[in-house]
Amino acid sequence: MSDSQVLEYVKQGMQQGKDQKQIAMELARRGVTEEQARRVQEMYQQQSKGTLGTSSSTSQDRMRQSSSGESDYYYQNGYRKNTNRNSELQQERREQMEQEYRQRKKMEEERKKNEFSQRDQSNNPYSMEYSKNTNQNRVVSLLSDSLSLTPLYDYDPEDQVFGRDIFNTENLTFEPNMNVATPPDYRLGPGDEVIIDIWGASQNTIRETISPDGYINIPDLGLVLLNGMSVSEAKTVLKQELSKIYADSGNNIQVSLGNARTIQINVMGEVLRPGTYTLSSFATVFHALYSAGGVSDIGSLRNIHVARNGKNVATVDVYEFIMQGKIQDDIRLQEGDVIIVPPYEAIVKITGKVKRPMRYEMKSDESIATLLKYAGNFAADGYKNSLRVIRQAGREYSVATVDAKDFTRFQMYDGDEVTADPILERFTNRLEVKGAVYRPGIYELSGSLNTVKQLVEKADGLLGDAFTNRAVLYRQRENLTSEVLSVDIKGILAGSSPDIALRNNDVLYIPSIHDLKDLGSIRIYGEVTLPGEYPYADNMTLEDIVITAGGLKESASLVRVDVSRRIRDPKSTTEAQTIGETFSFALKDGFVVDGEAGFVLQPYDQVFVRRSPGYSEQANVTVKGEVLYSGQYTLTSKNERLTDVIKKAGGVTQFGYVRGAKLTRIANEEEKKRMEDVLKMMQKELGTGMTDSLKLELDSIFTVGIDLEAALAKPGSNADIVLREGDIITVPEFNNTVKINGAVMMPNTVSYIDGKNVKYYLSQAGGYSSNAKKSKKFIIYMNGQVAEVKGSGKKQIEPGCEIVVPNKQRKNSLGNVLGYATSFASLATMVASIANIVK
Repeated sequence: MSDSQVLEYVKQGMQQGKDQKQIAMELARRGVTEEQARRVQEMYQQQSKGTLGTSSSTSQDRMRQSSSGESDYYYQNGYRKNTNRNSELQQERREQMEQEYRQRKKMEEERKKNEFSQRDQSNNPYSMEYSKNTNQNRVVSLLSDSLSLTPLYDYDPEDQVFGRDIFNTENLTFEPNMNVATPPDYRLGPGDEVIIDIWGASQNTIRETISPDGYINIPDLGLVLLNGMSVSEAKTVLKQELSKIYADSGNNIQVSLGNARTIQINVMGEVLRPGTYTLSSFATVFHALYSAGGVSDIGSLRNIHVARNGKNVATVDVYEFIMQGKIQDDIRLQEGDVIIVPPYEAIVKITGKVKRPMRYEMKSDESIATLLKYAGNFAADGYKNSLRVIRQAGREYSVATVDAKDFTRFQMYDGDEVTADPILERFTNRLEVKGAVYRPGIYELSGSLNTVKQLVEKADGLLGDAFTNRAVLYRQRENLTSEVLSVDIKGILAGSSPDIALRNNDVLYIPSIHDLKDLGSIRIYGEVTLPGEYPYADNMTLEDIVITAGGLKESASLVRVDVSRRIRDPKSTTEAQTIGETFSFALKDGFVVDGEAGFVLQPYDQVFVRRSPGYSEQANVTVKGEVLYSGQYTLTSKNERLTDVIKKAGGVTQFGYVRGAKLTRIANEEEKKRMEDVLKMMQKELGTGMTDSLKLELDSIFTVGIDLEAALAKPGSNADIVLREGDIITVPEFNNTVKINGAVMMPNTVSYIDGKNVKYYLSQAGGYSSNAKKSKKFIIYMNGQVAEVKGSGKKQIEPGCEIVVPNKQRKNSLGNVLGYATSFASLATMVASIANIVK
């Protein structure tokens, strides 16, 4: 929003009757900052000269709201809402937040006092100048003060004084109810409207307002003095006077109060905004304090005085209202009453295990028992026998431990800090039983439960697997050290051994026979559905573990299942020559051991279900390119070769270039491991940075150099390579170009010309570069084979080949090999080639 938009938004909001809290929150949500609010404030002050001094009823109402402190009340409430929204901030920021809050609050109180002190300069709170200033201050407050204190921070609630925010709460205004019958003790005065209803023989209603002199003027009768009278007294007087013009017989007269007058009262002392306030004649002390913004940081809630005609007519204790709901001292105010809020006598802080830990205002004659009552008494886990009091004793602090019997006698002083400690995290009558009983857990040490036998019976007895020959009793001595006692549970329960008396915090442990025995586990490997480790159980057979592992796979052998067993001889005194034994079995129908009643396993046995040598999954290869029927084909024998698959594919078409056919293969685990070793060797030779910059990463697919033409010419020869799963045979179309690459002036691709030598093709690329290694030229063919150039190379040049001239490198360095990397189909091809070289 622009500055002018902000200013217009505030004016429209005021015209619509929105309160300050609502407008301030809406501006904050729209992104208005403190800096922008300051700019708009200056703009508004310049535009406000002679434009805000209207005398309309709306302006008067707003002026009265400002006079009664409504503007600042909404500011206070807006602050509290912001505080609540930020109550989740982290604990480590609390001290900083509290300090900033106190500084800002002090500045705000000073500003408020200065603002309200200026209103008496004209000695007329309803003057035009005051109305103008008040409206201007409202806009300034909206645009600057409300926004300048955001974000406002919450602090520890224990540092707040109990009850001090009661007069800053939005839903607790103490506003008088005007829709009730006139109280009997209400005294009429100037400004009150008197309603006189006459019915019977005559019908009439007279509404008159008491004049400043205390009279009302009744037509045909004249002036009647009502000032200071109650409604009942006024009714008696009016009946006498009206009988002069209305007959007594046949007429009834009723007198009631219409619109009540306003009164002016003074609120002095330690309130946020001391001054003179115009309130309803029904207003009470609490509503006046609410209008003044509540007590300040040093104001008292316990000793508020109401002075009338120089005499004290009431002393208000807000705590009695909060704690007990007593309102007899919240008297109705009269014209000229003065409310005086003195400084507090004592503020005492209570922390720890009480229900409402915070600060409380105390009177001089109140004890620590009263403080406990204010704090809601001890929490459930509070230590109730004593409290700790830290007191400011002259030049230093002192500490006092107050026992429960002295709570009513120990008097509180200003600045005292009381702490309620928690109870100890220990038990006075605790027993525990663990292990092989039906109901292990914690039990009460009592007159009927104080021996080992009684504790076992309380736990519903022993489980079937309980080891009864020996149990363990853990006991804590008086000096907090521990000891262990052996217990004959079997003898105690049978009565042959004496029972053992238990003490507080004893722990009885009755082991299970399984706890004392190493049961081990069974592992099963190989051709089962769920190989892994399984818990051992008595009488578990080989069939049982096979079934537990999900049964055999299709590939499992039924004639060879091995069981390995460790050697155990706990009484041996020499090292054994045999370190294990193996048993072999055949299975029948997949589960039953053939020819055996069932082989019983022992703990830590290992079962190996072998793979059947007669089982093979389909192995597929792919033929692509210039063949009659391209696609996937299944190998039918372990030694199936190139020519066999080409034959299955219908042979090479007339457009196929047989000499350029290539084979792409997926690396197996052995080949991957070998390529990883080569890559590590490269990294060690060149450095990791160099290999990373070259993006050397292993690929699982590489090219195998083949000679399909030789294989077709002589099937079954060495050129006719044996295929394996995943191989891809590609027969390309004829390619009549030659590529020149490497250390040449301009790498190029030119047409193949039969009979031309390597020198011719190098000339087509501009000849050698300055760093060319001329003696180490090589040729890469379309089928993946690599050959070193011999002589002129005339007979070595073929269509589709690539001539590579390497750079000069130190002899046999890996860098020399890496210089050829761009000419290979993939890094895996290069690494696989190097792996074959260094193998």
